[in-house]
Amino acid sequence: MDAVCAGKQWDVLLSQDENGNIQAALPYLLRKRAWMKYILMPQQTQIGGIWINDDLKEQTSKIAKICQDFARQLADLGLSYYYQHYPINSVAIEPMRELGFKTKERITYRIEDLTNLDAVIKSFSKNKKRQLQKALSLHVDTSMNIEDFYRFHTQCLQAQGKQISYSREFLLVLHRKTSRLQQSQILSICNADNQVVAAAFLVWDKHSLYYLIPCYDPQHKDSGASALLALEAIKLARQQGVAFDFEGSMIKGVANHYKQFGTTRTIYYSVEKYYKWYFWFANVYNWLRERRM
Repeated sequence: MDAVCAGKQWDVLLSQDENGNIQAALPYLLRKRAWMKYILMPQQTQIGGIWINDDLKEQTSKIAKICQDFARQLADLGLSYYYQHYPINSVAIEPMRELGFKTKERITYRIEDLTNLDAVIKSFSKNKKRQLQKALSLHVDTSMNIEDFYRFHTQCLQAQGKQISYSREFLLVLHRKTSRLQQSQILSICNADNQVVAAAFLVWDKHSLYYLIPCYDPQHKDSGASALLALEAIKLARQQGVAFDFEGSMIKGVANHYKQFGTTRTIYYSVEKYYKWYFWFANVYNWLRERRM
């Protein structure tokens, strides 16, 4: 949260048992606009929500009470709106749904078992294997600095008529805090002239490595660089002893790309709630927007 909420207000709600022991936590980013307060996911963050002690995950009645506790604490914050993505296999989804929160499926693509790298590569589609053959003249580099990465990503998007969605300052803080913990790496793919044709900013925790920010030069889209970049990131996840997570995507074209790496389609959930009159405000706003479109 320190890394992705720098300069913003974040906090954590706790649920304790009768002896005062912490049994669950709900970290959150609080945003304010005019008289409205709302909780949203921080930038470049896949999951948040309720984290429950592993020892309690089979105790259905206790989990329900924990969720009731958090629902009360969220209501006490005086929110207009609440939205978070909950962890994969979260046991809090159904209890929160029963408490009136709206839940929605989200999709990511993962490789859980990386012990046999040859088997992983064998599961790649024929198309990805062909792309890797094209990429034989390319090589991976780990010396790219964060400023150059930001410029490269910006240029890649501009070449496609798009704008970057995060600030330079945000990325610098994220990189500084994760690199101090040795939990991030920039990979770049270069051609024979040492020109960068693709790059990715990767982060990991004790469970997964996340393909957080990949970018590709559209002028070299047929070079096989995107396939090689993903393979090198998968190798790094194996080296770290964690699963590999493509970090989405809900975008069909991107999802089709990720499916071809022998990944498992994995469901997780967003949890959402409108409070007070904001529900009616949001409905009217969406209706007016659709009319304009």
